[in-house]
Formats: sequence, C-alpha cells, structure tokens
Amino acid sequence: MSGYQTSSERAFVLGLDGVPWRLIERWSNEGELPAFAQLREEGAAGPLDSTRPPTTPLAWPSIATGVWPDKHGIYGFQNLSSGYSHEMYTSRDLAQPPLWDQLGPAHVGNVPMTYPAHEIDGTMVTGMITPSTDREYTQPPDLRDEIDSRIPNYEISLDYPEYADRLDDFQVAVEDMLAKRRSLMRVQMDRAGADWQLFFFVYTAPDRFQHLVWDMDKLLAHYKQLDDILAEVIEYTDDHDADLYVVSDHGFGPIDALVYVNRILEREGYLVRRDDDGTRGALASLGISRDAITGALNRVGITEEALVQSLPRRLVDSVAEQIPGDHALYDVDFDRTVAFVHDTGNCYINDTERFDHGTVSPDEVETVKAEITETFESATGANGETLLEVFDGDDLFPTDEASPDLVVGGRGSFESRSTVSDQILGNTGTYAASHRSEGIVLCRGPSIESNATLHGARVVDIAPTLLHGIGEPVPENTDGRVLFDAFAKNARPAETKVEWTTVSRTESDADVDDDFDDVEDRLKGLGYME
Repeated sequence: MSGYQTSSERAFVLGLDGVPWRLIERWSNEGELPAFAQLREEGAAGPLDSTRPPTTPLAWPSIATGVWPDKHGIYGFQNLSSGYSHEMYTSRDLAQPPLWDQLGPAHVGNVPMTYPAHEIDGTMVTGMITPSTDREYTQPPDLRDEIDSRIPNYEISLDYPEYADRLDDFQVAVEDMLAKRRSLMRVQMDRAGADWQLFFFVYTAPDRFQHLVWDMDKLLAHYKQLDDILAEVIEYTDDHDADLYVVSDHGFGPIDALVYVNRILEREGYLVRRDDDGTRGALASLGISRDAITGALNRVGITEEALVQSLPRRLVDSVAEQIPGDHALYDVDFDRTVAFVHDTGNCYINDTERFDHGTVSPDEVETVKAEITETFESATGANGETLLEVFDGDDLFPTDEASPDLVVGGRGSFESRSTVSDQILGNTGTYAASHRSEGIVLCRGPSIESNATLHGARVVDIAPTLLHGIGEPVPENTDGRVLFDAFAKNARPAETKVEWTTVSRTESDADVDDDFDDVEDRLKGLGYME
C-alpha cells in the first residue's frame, strides 16, 4: 500500500473493546484471522497502551480526543462529589471536543460514554451507559425509527447477572448482540452514503464475553466473527479511499483472585466503617433493604427515578446512607476516615478542602499519599506475591487538581475491587478475566505504510495521528503524538508538518436526569461497579 502519493481525506475507526495484542498477534500469525493478518501485512500495527486504570470510561474518551482524563474530565463510571455522592458520568461531562465534533459528516455508533446523544453533522447512536432504547439514544431522532424497523429488539447491552450460571446461553446472547451491532453499522453506512469524513464504530462484545469466558477455543470462535466484520470494513474503506484504524481501549487477561483495597485501608486504620448499631444497621437486621423499599414504592406507583428527580440531591443521599444497599461508600464513616477507594481504583485522601467531612489537612496530603502508596505496594498474597500496583494521581493527571490522589489496581492476575469487604482476598466467582493495559492498533489505507511495526503507541496518539493523516489540524493541547511511523514515506502526512489548532473546552451545565439503575446493574454484572 506504499505506492500512494497522497493521503486520504477520510478515516474509519473500528473499535474492538478489550482485545489484547497477544491474541491478535498469535492468531493472525497462525492463519486463523486472515483479515487481521491482511492489516498487518498491508498496514502498520502494534500494541496500544491504555489509560491508568485501563478501563472503558477513561480510555474511549482518550482515544476520541487525544487527551488524558485530566483534560477530558471522565475518571470512571461514577462522578464523586464533595458530599461523597456519586452520579453516572455522561457525554455532558466530556470537556474536550471528540473527533466527531471536529470532523464532518461523521457517523458515530455504539461508542461508550456518548449518552445522551447530541446533534452532530452526521448520525450518532449512543453506546455503553445508555439506560435503554426507550431513551432518545440517536441523532437525528428519526434514526431510532429506522433502527426499530430494520433491527427488531435492538439492545444497548445485556443483563449480565442473568447469565452468571448460564454461560452457553451467554455465548448465544453475545453472538446475537454482535450480529445486531453489525446490522446497526450497516444502517449507519447506508445513511452515510458517499459523503462522510469520519466513521467511528465500536463493538463492545469481546470485552463483555471475555469477562465471563476465558476459554481459548471459544475466544477464537468469537475472534473469527470479529475478523469477518473487519473484512467487511476493509472492503468498505477501500471503496471510499479511507484510512482505517482498528483499536481497542485496553487488553485482557485471566484473573485468579479479587483484592479488596478498601479492606486494606480499613485494616491499617485509614478507613472506618459506620457502626452497625445505627439506623442503617437496625434496618438491615430487620431485613429492610433498598430493593425491598423500592419494590414497595413501585407497587403503589412511585418509582425510584421519580423520587430522585423530585427531591433535593442531599436529601436523597442522606436517606440512601441510612438504607442498606450495594454501594461501598454508604458503609464508610467519613468523619473518621483518612482515605478511601471509589469506582475502579480511584483512591482519594479525605482532604478537608475537597470533601465535606474531610479529616486530612491539605498540607498533610502528600505525607498520607506516601504512606498509603507504601501500604498498597507492600500488600502480598499467601506466597508473598505483590498484589497491587499504585500510580500517583499528580503524575497521571497533572492539569486537574480534582483528579484522584492515587490510582490502585491489581498486579498480574489479581483484580482490585472497592467493596468494603471483611477480607482482603476473595474468589473471582463468575469473573474469568479482566482488563490489561496492552490493547491493539492496526491501520491501513492510502497514507499508511505497509508491513510496518508501531512502537510505543498510546490511546491518546490515535486522534492526532488520524487528524494529521487526513490533512486536518491537531488540537494544540493534545497529549498524544502523531505516529509518523505509520505513514508511507511518500505520502502527504509523512512529508508535511503537523498543523495545530485551538479548540474550545466543552462546557455543559445541563444535568442528565435519567434513571441509571439498570446501567449500574449491568456494570455490577461485569465487575465494574460494586
């Protein structure tokens, strides 16, 4: 493909959530994945390093914007307030303009963290964290009618807890979801016609499948379906003279045990639980739970969503704190707590300036961070193996003072969880595998070098590389670099300097007053949320 004298003017991003480089490398070398092998032979490819932590809500916005979370503003699935309450992050929280706000016409399908949909020059169908297809999950709105007509029973996601003990049924359900997603891609291709500049479409099925199934034969069968989709996309991009970028937000690998990091903090005296003899404990002893209360309300026609939307947030939280439920932070006594872990590995020092019931003065934060880092890094298993790895939030997120103080995650085959448990180590239960940092990037097209190897690529490098490759300016505040090794030597992007532009930070004061209970249940089923 190196004979092209110019670059393309359009690009297609095919996202494959959770696909690790080592499986693509292995199975394409063995001839099992011919389309992936074609991409490696006719394009540039290599591992892609993810965010810290390597999770969906951080990584896909980083791929789409070219900046780390401290600039795009999304640190997990749930946003933590100064009062320790938590609301789902949505597209309204994205502070850096994504590719589809810089290019057009653009067609965006099933990209996580894009709900609620906003109007763009093109089409958008939102993905992960969309409550349901009962919501306005498309732009333009009439696209929803076409989806209903062409893809009966289209779903955003599966009810994963339902399949915990039914893995054969789960495999069938994932295959059905994958087929419907492919049909959606074709609907948007039909809408796009010949006039488009960006196509950005994500398949989340591999991530979901791998969380519950880590069997090489079954994975290979699934990857062959992905390979068939890729072959279709290669043909489509050839027909439209487009550059193709195949990327995953992170990799995957097997897990052997769960590590309850808040229990480590509790054991060392940094976290204190609420006393069980209070209201919460008394209600629990009587068998009164959140599910029991919401069930009673539903029977008389009052939904939890209606209560949340009609009552002040502080009142809702104060009541929720007294009702036994699922969320770890409702079990914490913040008046006596020094530090805690929220969401997927975000560790916060209970700073008096940041939190309503803070116990640590700002000038003590660095000392406490150092102590807790040592505590986490010294945690070992029965055989003396190190359980956790820790990153300093100031190093990861230097431009945002409100970022997590530390990021803690499992090392190797250990998976960290934020549940306030009675034990440090636990069985994985239904979870077979989880995230790793090493994903994939493969690119091919008019401006791409053939048989090239990419070294040191990161998720933030995709957006600037794509933009420069199609002759568009790159935002000057980008954290990523242009991967010049990807471009053919005589192609335009290899011979021209990067053009820089200023982009405005996206600000939104609008709240998203949706009921995300079903979303939270699905995330719990995958181990993403406690």
